[in-house]
Formats: sequence, C-alpha cells, structure tokens
Amino acid sequence: MIPALALIAVALWEAQAAHRDASSVPDDAAWDAAAQTVRAQFHPGDLIVFAPDWVDPVGRLHLGDLVTIDMAARMDDARYGRVWILSIRGAHAPEAAGEPAFILDGEVSVRRYDRAPAVIISDVRDQLAGAKLDGGRATLELAEVGFAPHRCIQATPAPGKPIRVTFPHLALGSSLVGYVGLADVFTRRDVRAPGKLEVQIDGATVATAEPGVDDGWVRFAATTKPGAADVTFVASADAPQRLICFAAEARQ
Repeated sequence: MIPALALIAVALWEAQAAHRDASSVPDDAAWDAAAQTVRAQFHPGDLIVFAPDWVDPVGRLHLGDLVTIDMAARMDDARYGRVWILSIRGAHAPEAAGEPAFILDGEVSVRRYDRAPAVIISDVRDQLAGAKLDGGRATLELAEVGFAPHRCIQATPAPGKPIRVTFPHLALGSSLVGYVGLADVFTRRDVRAPGKLEVQIDGATVATAEPGVDDGWVRFAATTKPGAADVTFVASADAPQRLICFAAEARQ
C-alpha cells in the first residue's frame, strides 16, 4: 500500500512540475517584445547572444536575420564592442562582462553590454591562402565543434604525422589568442583519443593545447612582440580521423 501511495505522490508532483515548466516558457509575444527592443537600438557589428544555450533556436526565430554567419561562428566575443544578451529564467551568458548599459526585465530579459573591442592586427583564417603547408592539407571550414558552429582552419593529421601550417611574416601585436577543438560529433563519438595543437613563433613553442572529445572550443594564448614573425600551427594526433580545427587572432 505504501509503495503505491508513494508512486501516486511522485506522479502528482511530476505533473505539477511539468505544468510549472511549461507555463514558465515565454510565448511569442514576449519574444517579439524583446526582439523589437533590440531592433530599435541595434547597430551593425553588434553581437546577439541567447541564454541558456538551448534557447538559441527560439531566439534566432525572432532575430535570426541579424545573426550573421560570422557572428554565429565567431571565434569568441572579444572583437565586439556591444553585446546584446536575451535570456530566460535568469540564465547568464559568459559574454556578459561588467555592468550592463541597458536593462529590460521581463519574461525574456534584455541586457546590453558596452566595452572596448579588441583591436585585431591579423586573423590567420583570412590568410590561409598564403600559408605554407607541410605534412598534409588544411582548409577553411564552417565546422561543428562542441555542438556549436565555428569558422576555423581544419587539418586531419595521420597518426604520428603532424601537419604544419606556417604563416610567414604574420603581423603580430601584444598577444596571439586562439581556440582549437575537435570537429564532427560522429567522429568524436567513434574516436575518443584527443588531438594536439602546438603554436610556434619563429621556431619557438609559445602555446600548446590538447583538446579532448568532450572539451569543446579550447582557448590558448601567448604574449607576443609587435612586428612580423613566422607563426606555425602544428596539428597532430595519435588516432586517425582526428579533425582538428583552430582559429587565432593577433591582437594589439
């Protein structure tokens, strides 16, 4: 008798919880109101972010025409001077930094953050055509890494045979910032070994990252001396089918 009563109590609780969850989801009117607020103040070059991540498809339904491919597949948010964050259920986004310059609370909350954008000296993705390749191919791709789109340089080294991608006389600032990850959810499922990316400036290693199948988009950075230098990215793996994708920017 007691187990049956307990089962009924759990079922009633789950039904009430499901009702609360469903009723707490903002409707189209709430999303439309938030979207109109953003549209009224949006400037070309602003970044739009939705939080939590899983609400991104709903956000794009209402503001997708403003979310460009470059925005969606960005390396990170550092080059953006104004960031709009639309969120539900009190969710936070990592792109939020400092105090918001604009706040609108509601079922869909809107925050705008204004900050000084990073000054980009050079972006290796834009200079792949002039790079020197050794050990295999490297191509510019719009890839899935960590279940998110990223515009990145993709290399697939054979086991024990690194691929070197060298950018001769790359213009550098005070730092080189980049990210690396393993592309394609299906190969990550089937091949569980990590990959490796080594960054060299004029032959000296300045950064190393070893992204695993569950790590997503992994950041690396190095302090640099302003001027021109040969910058090499060495992609390697001990397992086959390791699609290593990376991006990097030299910043002032």
